[in-house]
Amino acid sequence: MVKPTMNRLIRTIWQRKAPFGEVCVQKRKPFGFTLIELLVVMAVIALLLSIAAPRYFSHIERAKENTLRQSLAVMRDAIDKYEADRNKLPESLDDLVHLHYLRAVPKDPFTNSSETWQLESPPDNSDSSGVYDIHSGAEGQAQDGIPLGEL
Repeated sequence: MVKPTMNRLIRTIWQRKAPFGEVCVQKRKPFGFTLIELLVVMAVIALLLSIAAPRYFSHIERAKENTLRQSLAVMRDAIDKYEADRNKLPESLDDLVHLHYLRAVPKDPFTNSSETWQLESPPDNSDSSGVYDIHSGAEGQAQDGIPLGEL
């Protein structure tokens, strides 16, 4: 009895004889994903995105608020230093930049402009004029409920 060699074994598995003696090669099953498999994967991805997206956008809003608070603190500190050095309030934010109390007027992160800052004059019982305080010109509220214009 003859032992089948490996080539002969593979040939018998993958080939079959046609009716007239010629050899037909059987085609293998094509590799790929079925529609059901693709739908399941897309459903899992959609579920993960529905969990991650709200957290992502709340982090963006919180970062904008923190940037706004930091910008206001830096500008208010520059106004106080200007007043302590010169015994008067600056007439505009550009005075703080020209005299190097600020490198540049920061942009409001909510309006994305450095022109929307709301400048507050000193109280009426004061005899000085100029920029006493500064607020954001943005509409809306912070996450803790305080209006952005009152920060």
